[in-house]
Amino acid sequence: MKITEEKLLNKQGYRLHILPSKKYKTISIVAKFKAPLKREGITERALLPHVLQKATNNYPNVRSLQSAFENLYGTALSSDGSKKGENHVISFRMEVVNEAYLNDQEPILEEALKLFNEVLFDPKVEGDGFDSAIVSREKQTLEQKITSIKDDKMSYANLRLMDHMCEGEPYSLHVHGYLEDMKEITPKKLYDYYRSMIANDMLDVYVIGDVDEAFIEKMADQFFTRNNSGNVDNDQVSVTKDVKKAKEVVEREEVNQGKLHIGYRTYTKFGDQDYYALQIFNGIFGGFPSSKLFMNVREKHSLAYYAASRFESHKGLLLVFSGIDPNDYDQAKSIILEQMDAMKNGDFSEEQVNETKEQVINQLQETMDNANGLIEVLYHQMISGAEMPANDLIDHIRKVTKQDVIEMANKIELDTIYFLTSKEGGE
Repeated sequence: MKITEEKLLNKQGYRLHILPSKKYKTISIVAKFKAPLKREGITERALLPHVLQKATNNYPNVRSLQSAFENLYGTALSSDGSKKGENHVISFRMEVVNEAYLNDQEPILEEALKLFNEVLFDPKVEGDGFDSAIVSREKQTLEQKITSIKDDKMSYANLRLMDHMCEGEPYSLHVHGYLEDMKEITPKKLYDYYRSMIANDMLDVYVIGDVDEAFIEKMADQFFTRNNSGNVDNDQVSVTKDVKKAKEVVEREEVNQGKLHIGYRTYTKFGDQDYYALQIFNGIFGGFPSSKLFMNVREKHSLAYYAASRFESHKGLLLVFSGIDPNDYDQAKSIILEQMDAMKNGDFSEEQVNETKEQVINQLQETMDNANGLIEVLYHQMISGAEMPANDLIDHIRKVTKQDVIEMANKIELDTIYFLTSKEGGE
């Protein structure tokens, strides 16, 4: 939600968001690179943040770069890639001590931004590509991560649900990339992709903390300006697919616990008028320990080790996760589907609606109390074009009625039932 004091400036090659706040003792800087999700380049995007964090031309190895950050009072840098609807976002996050709280008033922030700039815009290059040893090592690490997803059966079941449910849609692409791409990725190819990303991705830079706005603007212009980029938003609008007939998919692996994951289409996205009703719907249905899924599937019938739901707010999906005995598939599936019917029929109380509203608001306030959480919420709004002050957002949640939740429930359509079971388990 747009904090009243947020200052948004369209700069050369980036958008700058300054959020002055005396709440935090540190200063958080986040750079977000956004591009349309495409099969070509998805593995490079998964690899890039890790390669960039390992060395720059001034700090040519992991140890020297790490030391440079640590010498700035333990400044921390992290990065990751994520899907936001039909788009892919690479985030770099840096947290630096506020020099105003130090005795010797060193220019810590300027030094940290200079280092951040080197990581993003001056990575270590050998000839016409990245450092081959770094690329080789990071490829191995990413290969292990992709391979290990199959060992985490909950993550694997969710991946397979998306494969089936969103087949043919960009959202089905794997955020960690694909093993079959690895052998094709050379230091030169990765560097070429990086240069294209730096020139063409939409870049948003957030700075939050007890800062002087004029100083931040000057520093940001020095360290984030991209003269070769118009910072054009190539936003890829989410595909909205009508469900003609729900799919049911059963796959067998060496598992002890079955994973029953169900995907629904909500036809509601972040920024839509009924998005707030979706938040309350999800809370009552499966978002909290007091929810219908938890109470009926797990507690009342003892059918699940876990049962919960969450929604993807830029793609318009609602996902149900449950871990069950392979032989309880039919019963567990029936009870989960019954909970959705109950929501559509209004089988919940005004009291549950009010309790859930408070839980959702508390969750939101907790998120906003954290600098990175606040930035995520602001970024959600930015890319959905639905910016509003925090208080307005909370007011919208408070105004949700039971009837709004029922109407929301009746928009939701079952798309895919996915069951990962043991080789001899039932269906």
